[in-house]
Amino acid sequence: MSAVCQVLGTSPGFGRSISHSHVRTRRRFDPNIQHKRYWVPSLGRHVRLRVSAQGIRTIDRRGIDAVVARIIARGEKV
Repeated sequence: MSAVCQVLGTSPGFGRSISHSHVRTRRRFDPNIQHKRYWVPSLGRHVRLRVSAQGIRTIDRRGIDAVVARIIARGEKV
């Protein structure tokens, strides 16, 4: 499963780990993806979203109705 936030579109970042001996190896920085279930009054049902921790804060600020409307406008299935 992809590590992409449905609200913000946050995806993994890539970089390098540097060991004590200064050997560099490739690594991946995954966002903190959570599965959250929200009640959406405008749809009259629960919606299960894959959101990052920052996406949860965005939902708290803007409201679930506005966020779900934007996801649907993008053409994603909710």
